[in-house]
Amino acid sequence: MGLTILFGIFALGLLTGMPVAFALGLATVGGFVYEGLPLLIGFQRILSGVSVFSLLAIPFFIFAGELMLQGGIAGRLVRLASSAVGWMRGGLGLVNVSSSMLFGGISGSAVADTSALGSILMPVMKEKGYDADYAVNVTVSSSIAGVVIPPSHNMILFAVASGGGVSVSSLFIAGVLPGILMCLCLGLVAWIIAVRRGYPAEPFPGFKSLAVSTVVALPGLMTAIIIVGGVLSGVMTVTESGAFGAIWAILVTVFVYRELTWPKFVRAVTQAVRTTSLVMILVATASSFAYLLALYRVPDLLAESVTTLSDNPLVILLMLNVILLLLGMIMDMAALILICTPIFLPVVTDLGMDPLQFGVILMMNLGLGLCTPPVGACLFVGCVVGNIRIEEAVRTIWPFYLAILAALMLVTYVPFFSMYLPGLID
Repeated sequence: MGLTILFGIFALGLLTGMPVAFALGLATVGGFVYEGLPLLIGFQRILSGVSVFSLLAIPFFIFAGELMLQGGIAGRLVRLASSAVGWMRGGLGLVNVSSSMLFGGISGSAVADTSALGSILMPVMKEKGYDADYAVNVTVSSSIAGVVIPPSHNMILFAVASGGGVSVSSLFIAGVLPGILMCLCLGLVAWIIAVRRGYPAEPFPGFKSLAVSTVVALPGLMTAIIIVGGVLSGVMTVTESGAFGAIWAILVTVFVYRELTWPKFVRAVTQAVRTTSLVMILVATASSFAYLLALYRVPDLLAESVTTLSDNPLVILLMLNVILLLLGMIMDMAALILICTPIFLPVVTDLGMDPLQFGVILMMNLGLGLCTPPVGACLFVGCVVGNIRIEEAVRTIWPFYLAILAALMLVTYVPFFSMYLPGLID
């Protein structure tokens, strides 16, 4: 009965349009009241949820991403990608995918990726004869690279939700190959559709132009190198690398590119504070919610129910993927990471899967949810920027979904993609 009340209040809150964090908090209060537990314990869980040192890195990552967005990094990355792959048939689609891979490795945010690159590339693609739905679909689907390719603040949330047993640096490096694999699959689909629709190819600008674009974009790319390299080398903690990354972003956008004006800086700070606040509130309320899930033995019950349906590990992993995909379509990504990790992680570890591999699988599943209605934030942003209706985009986006699913299945059933690089470092 208590579990019914917990999930019932939570579902009711979502259906009435309540923010996810508030729905989690209200459901937790209902559960505590029903069980007769002191509400003080709930507040203690909220405080302990955000009193984690690793979480200090999140505002730095978010702030660095906003500075990159406002300071002209995105435009230079687009020019670099255009010089490298723009000469191919439907080259602007491939430019979009490769730019997302580069920008995602800096901002760590799929929504920021969609907004920044969409604003730059979509008008150009339409002007060159590309259909609006194609431009939106490529931008939206490739933006998921931001949550898989390091640095990603969502990976920090997973490390925290796992109970501290997962190394953030190892998780970062585990996402590199899956992120590249996913972008390659998306690039192939983008190229096939471009050929079938007869989209034009851009002239190759020459190796000199490619070299110049690389040199110009290098200071911006150094942000990701500082953040990831600092963590992997052991020179800096995740929090310290995020702080140095933000400082470097300020220096580059102010003194090198000279595009970060005071109004843009204020906009970056405001947006970073808003996003950080949303994430921290989610972490706080989800921690208290997870306490009740553990009290009701939800992870154990779910593991038992899944194993009764099948004892085949391949089938169990497929079922978990389907569940995560469905959840990602209706709920916010950060909240799902905090809720699903303590539930599903014990299930997959019992099957012999490494937590690092599951973390990457979780990112890819929930990242796909950002591109699917009814709660696809990237899809909404992309349609607004591209000035088309969601129905128009969804009607032709399914090949890109299949590309992401193909990469997801490879990462799920072939541990090499997520475990090879961490194994080299260890």
